Amino acid sequence: MVNSLESVIKAHPFFHDFPEDQMKLITSCAKNVEFPEGHFIVLEGDAANEFYFIRKGAVSIELVIPERGPTTMQTIGEGEILGWSWVSPPYRWHFNAKALKRTKALVFDAKCLRAKCEADHDLGYEMLKRFANLITARLDATRLQLLDIYRLDDGARPLAKKNHSAKATKTAR
Repeated sequence: MVNSLESVIKAHPFFHDFPEDQMKLITSCAKNVEFPEGHFIVLEGDAANEFYFIRKGAVSIELVIPERGPTTMQTIGEGEILGWSWVSPPYRWHFNAKALKRTKALVFDAKCLRAKCEADHDLGYEMLKRFANLITARLDATRLQLLDIYRLDDGARPLAKKNHSAKATKTAR
């Protein structure tokens, strides 16, 4: 069964409850894309003129940390949104994103969508509210990952593994 772009976009929780006229505006800025394993979808510092709705596959969100190199901050997959750097100037990516396996996505042209948001402030406000939640979630995930990284630099075990092994030990008793 072949679904239209609009029906696929409407089905995603991020886009729920948009009025029909706004949904048509959003859909008019979208198209299907596919990335092979290992492909860098975005690179830190490049122009952020799009965002992605991952339909299938896995993508690592990476920061390059001095003296450590590329470090995965989060891995996202099916149903998740990639990219918030298009929301505010200077519209530059703040991270790298790499396909960990063949990845299918919808790409949204941010220039197109920014223009539509400027013309329809209700659409712009609704998009901003939704992306603010996404930004908060990504920053929280990055914060936790950085806490683990810098804790490891002090010779400690990773927080996530410590909690996991403590749970496993408790269960085994």
